Amino acid sequence: MENLCPNLKSRNSQVIEMVSTTFLLLGLALCLHVAECTPKTTPLDNIVFSALNCRKHSAVLTDFGGVGDGKTSNTKAFASAINKLSGLASDGGAMLIVPPGKWLTGSFNLTSHFTLYIHKDAVLLGSQDESEWPEVAILPSYGRGRDAPGRLSSLIFGTNLTDVVVTGGNGTIDGQGAPWWKKFRDGELNVTRPYLIEILFSNQVQISNLTLVNSPSWNVHTIYCSDVVIQLMTVLAPIDSPNTDGINPDSCTNTRIEDCYIVSGDDCIAVKSGWDQYGNKVGMPTQQLVIRRLTCISPDSATIALGSEMSGGIQDVRIEDITAINTQSGVRIKTAVGRGAFVRDIYVRRMFMKTMKYVFWITGSYGSHPDNGFDPKALPEIKRINYRDIVAENVTYSARLDGITNDPFTGICISNVTITLTEKPKKLQWNCTNVEGVTSNVTPPACDLLPEKKPIECPFPEDRLPIEDVKLKSCSIASTVA
Repeated sequence: MENLCPNLKSRNSQVIEMVSTTFLLLGLALCLHVAECTPKTTPLDNIVFSALNCRKHSAVLTDFGGVGDGKTSNTKAFASAINKLSGLASDGGAMLIVPPGKWLTGSFNLTSHFTLYIHKDAVLLGSQDESEWPEVAILPSYGRGRDAPGRLSSLIFGTNLTDVVVTGGNGTIDGQGAPWWKKFRDGELNVTRPYLIEILFSNQVQISNLTLVNSPSWNVHTIYCSDVVIQLMTVLAPIDSPNTDGINPDSCTNTRIEDCYIVSGDDCIAVKSGWDQYGNKVGMPTQQLVIRRLTCISPDSATIALGSEMSGGIQDVRIEDITAINTQSGVRIKTAVGRGAFVRDIYVRRMFMKTMKYVFWITGSYGSHPDNGFDPKALPEIKRINYRDIVAENVTYSARLDGITNDPFTGICISNVTITLTEKPKKLQWNCTNVEGVTSNVTPPACDLLPEKKPIECPFPEDRLPIEDVKLKSCSIASTVA
């Protein structure tokens, strides 16, 4: 028996080895089977986002020849994709997805019942080829381009649309604006520089969840629009870049701007409605506007400006929960003789400001004119301007309030304001001319034209604007269009 044991052990070892090998092969087969049956995940899977409306269909830019290498122009790919997807407007609409990559492009046009979705790892790069920026018609309420006779199309452009969404997972749009800024400063342009996003004559508009950097000029311009939601935007530009306004609602009704962070070379938000006689003729005010939860850094401009192009009128604007840091002024009104129209029923509350030149600044002598055709007798009406619950630190001037001779700005109310000054503040803290109103619980005390009254609280509307009750839907990537 002892002589048989080694053979038995050997056979047992062989059996064990065979069984182990069999299980190993079965395991490998099972793994291969599972791998074949399990869907492969991509960067576009499991994307969920909020939008005014979800889409039944979707496609990816690469389906139309897009190349995300940062060098190849994708202007034709965008045009081809949007042209095809526009045919699905009546069948639940469509979404175009910009996947991870760097996508060089010139200007392209949006369509109705459409979503442009920019992935979090995608960057749209504005083309340096000026031939990819077509010239477009001047705006009727401006009479010319803003800083030159003509004007160029924006990078993302849309007109006469219904239900259009530009959103993403905080994807980036880089306007590569430095060459444009240089040409502007050197006086080499006879057209107004392009914006990053411009939507005209449209309703049900959403712009959200994006980072915009280095725009050639304004970043977001909605004009002649209604029912607009702009939220969760990050806008970044060098603080010395010319005219890089963050968000400019212009002759729009029922707009909501919220939860935005803006660093700019110009006003973080500029509310507009047309320029002199052209704005007077069109007569489309910006109204029913709510701005809330904004953080702004702009050392040479305003946190929120009303004007100076306000010749269609601005009314019923509600501003709250604003933070301004190292910014020239808070909520500023800019107008001039020749503008006409009105800025009225403006309500501001809960602002915190730190390192400011001015807390309050209203001026009636701001801005140029489009041409010599303006009416020098067209005086703006500025009234019912309300500020309350404001704290400002490290301030140089408390206020500069300059109305117009024979056209005083009236109904100014400022309450519950605490201003602490810089180590070397200006001696005259409140500089007031041609204004009328009251203050209450304001430190340092205001000028004689705004006398202190018994404790009052400046008004802020208790009703809600229609746009405040518009709720976004939870959407995801739809089936792919061939």
